[in-house]
Amino acid sequence: MYDVVIKGGKIVGSPFGTIKGDIGIAGECIAAIGYGLKGKHVVDASGKLVLPGAIDAHVHMELLVSGTRSSDDFASGTKAAACGGVTTVIDFTVGDRDSTLPEDIESRLDEAKKSYIDYTLHAEIIGWHRSRSWEILKATQMGVTSFKFFTAYSSSGRRTDRGALFDAFETIGDLGALAIVHAEDEEIIDHIVSSLDPSEIGDMSTLAKARPPLCEALAVGDVIYLAERANTKVHIVHLSSALGLEAFKRARSFYSNATAETCPQYLLLTKEVYEGMEGHLYSASPALRTSMDAQALWEGISSGDISLIATDHCPFTREQKSWKNNFLDLPYGLPGVETSLPLFFSEGVLKRGISLEVMVKLFAENPARIYGLFPRKGALQIGSDADITILDPNQEWTISSNNLHMNTDFSPYEGMTIKGKVCTTLSRGEVIYDNGLFKAREGRGKFLGRSI
Repeated sequence: MYDVVIKGGKIVGSPFGTIKGDIGIAGECIAAIGYGLKGKHVVDASGKLVLPGAIDAHVHMELLVSGTRSSDDFASGTKAAACGGVTTVIDFTVGDRDSTLPEDIESRLDEAKKSYIDYTLHAEIIGWHRSRSWEILKATQMGVTSFKFFTAYSSSGRRTDRGALFDAFETIGDLGALAIVHAEDEEIIDHIVSSLDPSEIGDMSTLAKARPPLCEALAVGDVIYLAERANTKVHIVHLSSALGLEAFKRARSFYSNATAETCPQYLLLTKEVYEGMEGHLYSASPALRTSMDAQALWEGISSGDISLIATDHCPFTREQKSWKNNFLDLPYGLPGVETSLPLFFSEGVLKRGISLEVMVKLFAENPARIYGLFPRKGALQIGSDADITILDPNQEWTISSNNLHMNTDFSPYEGMTIKGKVCTTLSRGEVIYDNGLFKAREGRGKFLGRSI
């Protein structure tokens, strides 16, 4: 008899394909997949989808930015994640020229101890110099094997220029680690911003003009070419535009060791939201694009060019984003960790015909493979962690900040009615969320050290 049996659901992503059956859990791991399994505790999944727990590989909890801090800490953010079917998050260290990567990792791990679900980290690299190569090696020994760079944001000190980027890529490539990059060409952005008049800076809709698809496409091409020359694996975060996707596909044609993600906001929202009374609440970087860009990204998902969906979850309250007649001074970021999976099911699977199997790859298997977590995470296999999401495909509900758990009073999808809702989430065999009741103990999440 198993400790827990999930009974009678439609299991998606098992080694046997999509089947109707039971999953038996012993301790923290999946122990059996079959029929007629018996357990001390039974979760009835009849009529529901049984999925590997989602992995959100791009979140920013309690991040200092633009004079404030993202409104979810590791407790509220991971609680919200679990309520949305996410069982693993990957956050970032906070890089600093005056600290080392090992110090950054230790500091961030201390903040992350509040997590309800399992987590790991990307290391943000600020102020790179070859003399710091030992820090990357030490970080990998500490279980952090992915390293984040920016090709923009000089004003905050985060930008890495091409020479230093190539140098760092060589170090990362030699170790077999992974470089991940926020790709926007800052020279283009600076040139546009310098030409704006005061009325344009005081207009929220100018954000889309100031950070155009061209700046994304140029940076994506440069980054992948440098990665190819350095022989390092590279991942492009939050791809947002048709032009950026075209540049990615062109670069990937000569260097296959490149992957990319997009986010729900670039699939479902357009720059028209900036023209509304509350357009400032949608400040994000990259900027929101057009419906044509969104369609191109949907096609990139269907073609397999886009490997995963992540949220870039970085929430703020209305007060934090209060409009001060300058789009440049806003904190950039949107909440999304709780809504991404049901949104994709409703808008991608039900409305666009994307298969459940592709959804599982985007939200679980591919992020687990890219970030060195598979098959412990991202799989419904015997021996894998029993991280399982049960989704009711027939439940219709309306998204509102009032019925979500993210620590913000705003949802980008406020008032949107969708079909498909997470009803139960298990993390390492423990039912932590069940039909509106959150059951987990703060701090139960584990750090997932990864190896190369």
